[in-house]
Amino acid sequence: MAETLFLTSEETRGLATMREYVDAVRSGYRQVGTGAAAKPRQKLPNGDPPGFLTSYLAILPETGAMGGYTYAAGFGAGDAHFFLPVFDAESGAPIALIDGAAMNPYKTGAAGGVAADALARPDAAVAAIIGSGAQAKGQLRALAAVRDLETVNVFSPTKESRESFAATMNDELDAAVGAVSSSDAAVEGADVVVTATNATEPVFDGDVLEPGTHVTAMGQYDPGKRELDTETVANAKYVPDLRERAFSDSGEFLQAREEGAIADDHVHAELGEVVAGEAPGRENRKEITVFDSGGTGVETVAAGYMLYERASEAGIGRTIPFAPASEALR
Repeated sequence: MAETLFLTSEETRGLATMREYVDAVRSGYRQVGTGAAAKPRQKLPNGDPPGFLTSYLAILPETGAMGGYTYAAGFGAGDAHFFLPVFDAESGAPIALIDGAAMNPYKTGAAGGVAADALARPDAAVAAIIGSGAQAKGQLRALAAVRDLETVNVFSPTKESRESFAATMNDELDAAVGAVSSSDAAVEGADVVVTATNATEPVFDGDVLEPGTHVTAMGQYDPGKRELDTETVANAKYVPDLRERAFSDSGEFLQAREEGAIADDHVHAELGEVVAGEAPGRENRKEITVFDSGGTGVETVAAGYMLYERASEAGIGRTIPFAPASEALR
């Protein structure tokens, strides 16, 4: 009988800093860049009631963990619930079951932080955040963990939302965080641009980007939806979280390809290859870089295992029994 640690969302809060999330996720992507297994999300839509069921997987041998993420969004409750099982990579035994809701913006933000650290200019100090929800906060926290930000301009369509976001993050970060009245106003002069929205069409014009800008797009993972326009993708060194995902659900990439602006070989490398040194990251101060983040099991397993270790050390959570098949299959 396996003793599996169960952690609630509240129990995961405060177990790790954003910098620790970034370090764990960087290690996970490095392993994938040298051959560890990870697959893009599988998304099953439902019409009545409307919703979707999503799952994705990764094995991180050096971390010693494998697992994934399964979540249901929408349906009759109009909400989302996140299940994160973590297994021992050697024995296959379940070691943790985590309510992944509270950690979600941290592990997803950490992937953006890893990419920004590899692709943004080392002296990047001005950030544009388009979006004002929990994911936007996670992305900004991670960006602040890898770059010394001085100024952050945030835009979202609702004035109250962007101003509330700016006030909250201005108190939390050393950088000066302020709300602006348009996406173009946020993007102009930015060293790093982050899109974290539910928009289905591009949220800024690519011709506003200045040479040397890094862009992280993380709000969409659907072939028919995109946050970045064709000009942005075509002019950039394009790096997705997983190469396979770019061809399955990246609206940014697929729509630019459909328009004839790019070809399949426009994928420079996937993030793990850059982190592992198998492909170069930023090569000069003037190139535009794009990280296309749709979410993978890499950051989920890396972060989940880190939380499992922290909770075990602190005596947090409770164990639940899981029977192996050799005992239960009678």
